Amino acid sequence: MEMESWLFLGTILVIAVIAKNKALMIGVAAVMVLKLIPMLQPWLLKLGSSGINWGVTIISAAIMVPIATGEIGVKELLNMFKSPVGLIAVACGVLVAVLSAKGVGLLSQSPEVTVALVFGTIMGVALFKGVAAGPVIASGMTYVILTLFNLLPGK
Repeated sequence: MEMESWLFLGTILVIAVIAKNKALMIGVAAVMVLKLIPMLQPWLLKLGSSGINWGVTIISAAIMVPIATGEIGVKELLNMFKSPVGLIAVACGVLVAVLSAKGVGLLSQSPEVTVALVFGTIMGVALFKGVAAGPVIASGMTYVILTLFNLLPGK
């Protein structure tokens, strides 16, 4: 089993290199380093148990920067509710939050689903230039809906 995990990680690293996906390369390399050095094993386990929360926290902080810099203010927030684009984006954000909560429940009831999700995420990131970041799903859903209704900003 030990060798199997190294082969699996190595294969993912090769796929990431071939796909030129820097985020996946860095992620796999970091996990391999944590796995390789025995005194870093607690960090590997901590990454496994808390890493997604850290990522969501970093993404949340990043999306707050335009507010902190004054690029987005109350005026822009209020204007958002006046446009179809803004209303669809809000609805998608709510939908993703609700679906994510249901997904967390599913994972706690059926942990084996995690294997398929991890594999699907790796495929999406490495082969289709996707992004392994759940909160970005809302913007992707918004894009699809706006495209369907020909409401993309700037068109």
